[in-house]
Amino acid sequence: MPSDTPTVVIVGRPNVGKSTLFNRITGQRRAIVGDEPGITRDRIHGFAEHRGRRFEVIDTGGIVVYDQEYIPAQVLRQAEVALAAASYIIFLVDGRAEITASDRDLAAMLRRLGKPVVLAVNKADTAARESLANDFYELGISGVYPVSAEHGTGVDALLDHVTAGFPTAAETGGAEGARDSEGAAGIKIAIIGRPNVGKSTLLNALTGQERAIVSPVAGTTRDAVDETVTRGGVDYVFIDTAGIRRKGKTKLMAEKMSVVMARRNIRMAHVVLLVLDAVEGVLGLDATIAGYAHEGGRALIVCVNKWDEVKGQKGQRKNAFEQQVRDQFKFLDYAPVVFLSARTGAGVEPLFRLIREVYDAASLRIPTGEMNRFVEHLRFEERKIFYITQASIRPPEFVVFTDGRGPLHFSHERYLANQIRKRFGFRGTPIVLTTRPKGAARGR
Repeated sequence: MPSDTPTVVIVGRPNVGKSTLFNRITGQRRAIVGDEPGITRDRIHGFAEHRGRRFEVIDTGGIVVYDQEYIPAQVLRQAEVALAAASYIIFLVDGRAEITASDRDLAAMLRRLGKPVVLAVNKADTAARESLANDFYELGISGVYPVSAEHGTGVDALLDHVTAGFPTAAETGGAEGARDSEGAAGIKIAIIGRPNVGKSTLLNALTGQERAIVSPVAGTTRDAVDETVTRGGVDYVFIDTAGIRRKGKTKLMAEKMSVVMARRNIRMAHVVLLVLDAVEGVLGLDATIAGYAHEGGRALIVCVNKWDEVKGQKGQRKNAFEQQVRDQFKFLDYAPVVFLSARTGAGVEPLFRLIREVYDAASLRIPTGEMNRFVEHLRFEERKIFYITQASIRPPEFVVFTDGRGPLHFSHERYLANQIRKRFGFRGTPIVLTTRPKGAARGR
């Protein structure tokens, strides 16, 4: 959204219901919700509209102001970035619990910022609990609103207060209307891979800021973290997904939900960056994850990260590694392989051009007349192909009209797809072929 769009930041200590409130306000399940404290770590962006006023919403990780451990300290750092740009702050507390030292420390920190703050007392889902909200005036924040993020009670009144000074769509000229339901336009790119291969480091390198928490601890990222970068007038919306583990290896609810959300973001993306670890090599789980993107019909780029840590002859090692990728990912013969270091930034900037290239390839539509001229030069010994037409894009799908003796053999499909690529390109995107007997489309 435009830079002048108001931003509402939700903060609070762990497990008070911030992600539930975030999902309630944005109207979508964007943040992972569960009973385990500390599920949200990075800051999560969403977009909402209340009574004609559009605004950005940011969900932050649970803040413990004076916790010096690495992950809590990084959570606070991410929250501070969001707070610096906040137009309004919603400080969320648990109405079922007494005021804690963490609540008091956070309230004092927010008061020092000098920004508009409202106190939302969550889990006030009964009249008796609503009356308990008065106890929280002790935190020194004048606006106190009892709410139930789970049931939606009191949320409209809270948003009436928060958005009262925000411009309406009419006042802003409705410029945001060209954006999609999540407020983001442009090319959506999901960064996927096993835990700890450097996905968050790559996101930070692409965006030029510490957008996601980076840690040597596998599984640091749980929610999908997104950020938009503009290059050459094109918006690139990068989504850093949680590391995907094998089934049976995900024991915590948050990790299981992370896998579900990661696969959802693959389906919603236009382009997928599959990140591999150059030091560890290609593992079986990498192929499984690549299969998720391939089955979803996503354009794909294989990114071999940590290439700066590889010893020996780089040229020879690069050829050998790419051959290993081709051997393990035979179904990804269309995907370009790039070598980079997210930590040093080497090889990162050229990704923008390559992402645009594979996106354009996946979006390419070939006129039927041109496809028919292409068919005239095909040579099939056992089957007769009368004509081909393109049915859709992203992924490119072609309907092949034949002599009606069942689907094409796998080897024929492979040959046909290769010939289509040779003639028209389609680098980095799967091609879908559907066989129909001649006249089937006309008879429907």
